[in-house]
Amino acid sequence: MDLHFLDATPTDEERAALDNLLGPPTEPDEPGEALEEHVIRGGWQAAASRRHLLLPALHAVQGDIGWISQGALNYICRRLTVPPAEAYGVATFYSLLATEKRPPRVAHVCDDIACKLVGADELCATLEKTLDADSWRRSPCLGQCERGPAVMFQLAGDEDWVLTAATADGVRQGLEGGSERPTPAPSTPQTAEPREEGLRILRRVGVADPTSLDEYREHGGYVALRRAISLGSDGIIREIKDSGLRGRGGAAFPMGIKWDAVAKAPVRPHYVVCNADESEPGTFKDRVLMEEDPFAIVEAMTIACFASGSERGYIYIRGEYHHATHRLQNAIDIATRRGFLGEDVMGEGFRVDLEIRRGAGAYICGEETALFNSIEGFRGEPRNKPPFPTQVGLFGKPTVVNNVETLVNVLDIVSDGGPSFASIGSKDSTGPKLFCVSGDVATPGLYEVPFGTTLRELLEKAGSTKSIQSILLGGAAGTFIGADEIDVPLTFEGTRAIGASLGSGVVMVFGEKANLTDILLRIAEFFRDESCGQCVPCRVGTVRVEEALHRIVENDGRQNGEVELIDELAQVMSDASICGLGHTAASAVQSALSRNLLAPKDDA
Repeated sequence: MDLHFLDATPTDEERAALDNLLGPPTEPDEPGEALEEHVIRGGWQAAASRRHLLLPALHAVQGDIGWISQGALNYICRRLTVPPAEAYGVATFYSLLATEKRPPRVAHVCDDIACKLVGADELCATLEKTLDADSWRRSPCLGQCERGPAVMFQLAGDEDWVLTAATADGVRQGLEGGSERPTPAPSTPQTAEPREEGLRILRRVGVADPTSLDEYREHGGYVALRRAISLGSDGIIREIKDSGLRGRGGAAFPMGIKWDAVAKAPVRPHYVVCNADESEPGTFKDRVLMEEDPFAIVEAMTIACFASGSERGYIYIRGEYHHATHRLQNAIDIATRRGFLGEDVMGEGFRVDLEIRRGAGAYICGEETALFNSIEGFRGEPRNKPPFPTQVGLFGKPTVVNNVETLVNVLDIVSDGGPSFASIGSKDSTGPKLFCVSGDVATPGLYEVPFGTTLRELLEKAGSTKSIQSILLGGAAGTFIGADEIDVPLTFEGTRAIGASLGSGVVMVFGEKANLTDILLRIAEFFRDESCGQCVPCRVGTVRVEEALHRIVENDGRQNGEVELIDELAQVMSDASICGLGHTAASAVQSALSRNLLAPKDDA
């Protein structure tokens, strides 16, 4: 795209798509006016207050037209008073946004590690022979790991959708516009008949209609919010601290400390952000909760806002989660109409408004400060810390940020009390935990178990404890462990004792026939592509790790000093990268090499 596009004008269709989001222009558009004059006329204050609409505006054009033309981008810049170079930088940052014309129907075919295990490479090979190259492209993980191969269809002027257990014929029919959209396979084996007893996080899945507020209330919904109001902010935070709840997104930070810091922060306003941008390969737990129990997330966020003194919350959801987005938006709309959100929540005199913001295909936006930048209308690049989000977060204000699973646990803590929650699991790992089980197992899916359950016990539920070559814990940023380590207790401290981590709750099983060489190369390629490039250690280090791994493979697993090089690169990335992507980009590769998973056959 030529950056000298200030004279480009949008089509009527593009203008209508944007005006539907932004409202009609308050002043006549003046095509001949220089951008500098437009900024002066609009004022920098107006620019700052509207910039956060940049990503939604790009989505509006992409959704209606199928790509973002020079004219549309120019019109966005004028309406939002954003410099064109910056808007172009944002538009080209995300993989789901196109700044060059392309077909109105495009298939994104996941070839990431979970889908590789169930035929993604064979599917892609067939598509290369039978479809035009412009109509489809390879994609990183789509969050459908329990039912791959997965394909996402981006459709101009129509709803995007995902095909699971995809075949070449299914992809072709989707691109041809067939109206039939198959229902994906269930994701929660424990809720099938006979239903497993004692479920807590998943107790409403398969029981309560996720589109009905009344059914949600019939199954315990909004009991927690009523008790939260009676407890008050201090009481809620005390229960959270007593529960020992730690974040379920990978960092495992004590949640009560976050909430307390924001509640006591003198700077106003405060914000609550739900991080629903789970892009870690192998992870799909938050997607299931959003699709099957969306009112629980709305209620939990309302409690978080009440406890932290926030009137506005944002749910940042990954762009590939179309069905989850619709379910959450429906829940927000109904809760607002019924008085559970809005200016007077449940008649108790406090205000909470929730808004969904969609990502657009960037793994890095799962990092909390990159997520803030994305919402604010900037490239999704992480910020240096400190200051931390509890001090300077979204829009520079104190912010609570938690992922979906973490927030949903709040409901039981508030309803039953922190000590009751803390009685589940171990001292340092309390409560129930969701695990995303995929790969070479009989029944892949989302499983809920108490902390302290062993990996063997979890795998027995999923139907796999034999013929295991290796298991990946925590996703692409996690750790490979061997079949001789499956008696490890699934706790933060238990996995740490064997040099692993729980991460985002991924448990991916690789049977004896799995090609771990291909898997490791795909992980290295993933981090090379997903590094935002802001800091040199990560931008260069991820490339060098991939190159070293290729040299090992080319030498039939013989290492010739490459392992030492990878260890040095990993140390530099860990010490000097701005965010967690660089800190953990080499973790899976290092763990596989340390366990000789790429050893030559005659040395194995």
